[in-house]
Amino acid sequence: MMMWWWVLIPVILVLAFFMYNGRNSRGSRTKENPMEILDNRFAKGELSKKEYEEQKRTINSKK
Repeated sequence: MMMWWWVLIPVILVLAFFMYNGRNSRGSRTKENPMEILDNRFAKGELSKKEYEEQKRTINSKK
């Protein structure tokens, strides 16, 4: 019975380590730049062509 604890504890620690790192890697994915976000919103149909062009000009004028 005592032998199982020597196996179980390291397994739990390894699983906890991978779960923690997995959560962090998803949260630290590369951020999209404003133009990529705008392009995606336009592609999804969330913006009209007029809105897209106006926001594109705004983004480009800030550069």
